Amino acid sequence: MACPFPGMDPFLEDRVHWANFHKQLIAALYQLLLPGLVDKYRARVGVREYASETPLFTSMLRDTHFEEYLEIRSRPDSKLIALVEVVSLGNRTTTAGRSEYHVVRDAARSQKAAIVEIDLLTQGKPLLNYSRENLPEHDHTVTVTRSATPERYEIYTAALLKRLPKFRLPLAAEDKDTVVDLQTVVARAFDQGNFAKLLAYAGPLPADAKYADATREWIRDVLIQAGHVAK
Repeated sequence: MACPFPGMDPFLEDRVHWANFHKQLIAALYQLLLPGLVDKYRARVGVREYASETPLFTSMLRDTHFEEYLEIRSRPDSKLIALVEVVSLGNRTTTAGRSEYHVVRDAARSQKAAIVEIDLLTQGKPLLNYSRENLPEHDHTVTVTRSATPERYEIYTAALLKRLPKFRLPLAAEDKDTVVDLQTVVARAFDQGNFAKLLAYAGPLPADAKYADATREWIRDVLIQAGHVAK
């Protein structure tokens, strides 16, 4: 069964499912990028590990996080060409997650690599500090930073009601960008993870997800039309 939404599925923000979806999304990115990279580049999946603590009544809940990210490296010398990140719940909602995310990002920047950030979450706080005043209304972003202009962001936005965007992934200066269709990547991750059977569409949205009232009404209409919710 296909995802009932045209773009991102808001029910994937549930903490029960996000870690699995994050892993599937990195795998789908790897699978779709690899055929176009084999002649000159190689793709590598990296993992960061950290612990976060959350107050729980009179005790502290400690969670261990494992987050994958994708590196594009040149074949001759293994130089880091591009870092591709998928923002996690831990990155947006915990101090440790935010810090560890920036450790990896700063290391890539010090190596003069391009950086791509795919942020499909609404809860917590964005990781990149730039003005969003002139951006169209959106729920998700892809932010691209090129090695030659590290202070400049190329921002692709997406509203939940629409298809996710295509974006340009920079490679070495002498090579053309690779165009990535994010909707195709997300659809593959959704199918590979069998999320159509795992998500509880009859229940509420994830508690901390931030969507406008009109968007929540639209979500309910989509689920009614798809037969997941009764009128």
